[in-house]
Amino acid sequence: MTWYFASVNELIKGAKHYFYDVPDNVQFHFEKFKKFRDARIATLNGIYDRNWEREGIELIHGTAKFMGGNEIEIDLRDGSGKATVSAKHILIATGGYPIVPHIEGAQHGITSDGFFDIEVLPKKIAVVGAGYIAVELAGVLNAIGVEVHLFIRGDTFLRTFDPMIQETLTKTYEDAGVVIHKQFGSFKKVERLDQYSASVQEGAHEKRTEGASPDKQLRITDENGHTFEVNELLWAIGRTPEVESLNLGVTGVKQSAKGHIVVDEFQNTNIEGIYALGDVTGRAELTPVAIAAGRTLGNRLFGPPEFKASQLSYESIPTVVFSHPEVGTVGLTEPEAVERYGPENIKVYKTKFAAMYFDPFPAEERAKHPTQYKIVCAGPEEKVVGLHILGESSGEMLQGFGVAMKMGATKADFDRCVAIHPTSAEELVTMR
Repeated sequence: MTWYFASVNELIKGAKHYFYDVPDNVQFHFEKFKKFRDARIATLNGIYDRNWEREGIELIHGTAKFMGGNEIEIDLRDGSGKATVSAKHILIATGGYPIVPHIEGAQHGITSDGFFDIEVLPKKIAVVGAGYIAVELAGVLNAIGVEVHLFIRGDTFLRTFDPMIQETLTKTYEDAGVVIHKQFGSFKKVERLDQYSASVQEGAHEKRTEGASPDKQLRITDENGHTFEVNELLWAIGRTPEVESLNLGVTGVKQSAKGHIVVDEFQNTNIEGIYALGDVTGRAELTPVAIAAGRTLGNRLFGPPEFKASQLSYESIPTVVFSHPEVGTVGLTEPEAVERYGPENIKVYKTKFAAMYFDPFPAEERAKHPTQYKIVCAGPEEKVVGLHILGESSGEMLQGFGVAMKMGATKADFDRCVAIHPTSAEELVTMR
């Protein structure tokens, strides 16, 4: 919803190129949008609660920890005491939380949790990170007029994505006005310059930072002594599994060096009757993946015999970054495909063009809005093992191609599909 809010502002700015008389000072009311968004989220959460109740599922609000292999103690949220639950099957799906660096004054910034508390937009923000969250939120804020400074360790962001996406999207952000500080080391200190009331509470992860404030003024000092003054600082340097309060030591459940719970292909931990899925396992940290894994596990544990070997395949999972513009990817990057199959067995098809929407834009402006696609094929049959797209509507476009790749589509299959004209997507079935 926040991405759409920002995208509407971009459409308004582009309307003049379609000969609409649009005032330069069109006003939006972010605080009203936030209020609506919060209410909508509360409504959706209420729907989930009612659905669980309808299915006979008891929902207990509180903080849980293991007391043994099959027993959990819950510190009830309403303060009424504790509850104990025993079960033959226990699933850990606690997710993760944003990392805040261990530097002086780090709590003066916010994380992605705090971003959604912002009611008054900052004039200038520093975003630290190069992954999904940093790129998405930097894009949103830039699109609605905030001065955005993005600090990254390399020369491009989204470094696990195909080089085409990394390079093109990084340049597109720069062309859009995002100030990208490349090859950046680290910050060593954050100072708050305005008057404020410190309210950081220990415990809950969302309280590890002070939260958003309309009057915030910060000075950030890097490892070389250079300073930057901003109105907000967003830490988006990664996430860590939410396991600290679970008391896993009493269970013997294995964890990785980074704290993720180790599971096999069936979501089993090393302890019988204890399972884990989602971000807490560190595998494909996407909400739909966790939902699919949960459904598969439920089928295996409680379904008919034909589901006893059910497992989720983590191959060719489609994913979209809601950046500006969107990017989508499914399967292997070109370097990954070369490593797996060998360079002599890989053929790459790619194209770059301006989407029809930008035809009325001046040439200089149109050049700032590229659409770029790449298809990575392997073997003599040219099986499509990677597909990478950047441009308008990539999110809506990718789902169908994800189905095709799951079915083992080849480049010839793509070629046999009659193109839908005029669309950007037709380029994916007409590439030669």
